[in-house]
Amino acid sequence: MGFAASFLIAIGLAMDAFAVSIGAGTGGQVDDLRSKMRLAFHFGLFQTGMTVIGWLAGTTLLRWISSIDHWVAFGLLAYVGVNMIRSGLGKGDEVKRSNPSKGATMVLLSVATSIDALAVGISLAVLSAPIIFPSLVIGLVTFALSSFGLLAGSKLGERFGKRMEIIGGLILIGIGLQVLISHLFF
Repeated sequence: MGFAASFLIAIGLAMDAFAVSIGAGTGGQVDDLRSKMRLAFHFGLFQTGMTVIGWLAGTTLLRWISSIDHWVAFGLLAYVGVNMIRSGLGKGDEVKRSNPSKGATMVLLSVATSIDALAVGISLAVLSAPIIFPSLVIGLVTFALSSFGLLAGSKLGERFGKRMEIIGGLILIGIGLQVLISHLFF
């Protein structure tokens, strides 16, 4: 698989992570460069890893995961989105906000945004395509777009405050619904 095809696949896969990064950046919890890079790194790492896992699993896992992957992605994104909306609707600093670049929230977001990469890895295995180069391109593009999304989200959050956290939560829920609807009906 050539660079152009790998790059286009990577951009498509990274869009969820990019949108989630904008949402996470708006809330103000990911406020320092280290946290931003940690979250972007994990998004890229999970995209790379899930692509490789999908490739290794081949067609065997496809039968099992294809029936539930959309529900898992929807559930994880909706859970984090609802928590962001709750936090955005809270008053001042009374609401304890979790940092999405740490702990369980980071893992949930990383898994939710990389489930599609698992399916791409399976597809690459079916096509007998090599995995190293495409998976690295996917990870690097995801890292770059996630970093940009976090920086852009931070600027939006500074300008518009808690309203952006609500919008970020709605975006996460919307992405989850889009994944669910596209798998159920198309």
